[in-house]
Amino acid sequence: MTKYESVLIARQDLGASQVNNIVSEMSNVIANQGGEVVRVDNWGLKNLAYRIKKNRKGHYVVLNISAPAQAIAEYERLLRVNEDVIRYMTVKVDEFSDAVSADSSEAAVEE
Repeated sequence: MTKYESVLIARQDLGASQVNNIVSEMSNVIANQGGEVVRVDNWGLKNLAYRIKKNRKGHYVVLNISAPAQAIAEYERLLRVNEDVIRYMTVKVDEFSDAVSADSSEAAVEE
């Protein structure tokens, strides 16, 4: 199956449990379409570079997905209509990167 990395940003006023509910709903959509969510990295609440829909912060979540194209199309369609998700981006990758977590990227910048 094709591999994808997807980043979604949820609204700042949501709790961690609400963000986890969004991620589990999207994982179920992928699974129902014949795909699999390989890994989920929750980066937590981060500052945005600029305001998006009156939000200065957002909950960042990175998903590594192995799924067919129609599963990704349905996943993105549901993200588009979800009012709690302010931005998302899905890209096709050859291999999943090992250093996706926010902590490792911050450590690399400090060195």
